[in-house]
Amino acid sequence: MEENKKPIIEVLLIEDDPMVQEVNRMFIEKIDGFVVKGFASTGEQGLEQIQLLKPDLVLLDVYMPKKNGLDLIRQLRQMQIDVDIIAVTAANDTNSVKTLLRNGVIDYIVKPFTFERLQKSLNQYKDVYQQLHHIHQVSQDKLDEVMSLNKGEETSTLPKGLHSHTLKQIYDTLKKLDTAKSAEEIGQEVGLARVTVRRYLNYLESTGKVKMDLTYGSIGRPIQMYMLKR
Repeated sequence: MEENKKPIIEVLLIEDDPMVQEVNRMFIEKIDGFVVKGFASTGEQGLEQIQLLKPDLVLLDVYMPKKNGLDLIRQLRQMQIDVDIIAVTAANDTNSVKTLLRNGVIDYIVKPFTFERLQKSLNQYKDVYQQLHHIHQVSQDKLDEVMSLNKGEETSTLPKGLHSHTLKQIYDTLKKLDTAKSAEEIGQEVGLARVTVRRYLNYLESTGKVKMDLTYGSIGRPIQMYMLKR
């Protein structure tokens, strides 16, 4: 049971404005699976806190006194300190974006941003983090699955009538299953009708993320049973 427990993701906030720092803390701790481990208001403090607390993720303001965020990122890479970084900045010019991405930030959020935008970024990170946490050997299929989660599922890329939020809800439910379940059983878990759930399951099967097997009972039609491909 303990092995299936989802890890809590520890976040360090590096932001020089105390009011913004507090708002960001409230945003992060509204999202399930995250906890703010500590704070820093300069790049120098940020480096100290990263070495001391060893967070999983840093939410980093790029423009700060004493040592800006970009200098901090470069120093972390030079010191080979492993930590994931989401950059938060008012800068939206192409060169700033390119420089940060080249230095390995996992996302770039432009101020001012909404709770929904931060939530999307953190939830995508959480999906990948939790998948990799339980994988000991990575196959190409599994890596493709994890990276597709990192990109997220946009509604515009889905078949007509399917929605990314519902798809993620069903996908997250499938991740918890140890045995195959029918569309009706999965529907009971997520609070949706069997017919609706089956449409999403059929889509996931068509993308290679889900496998379907037929179970034959003593009477009646065979039952379609679904589970994630491992």
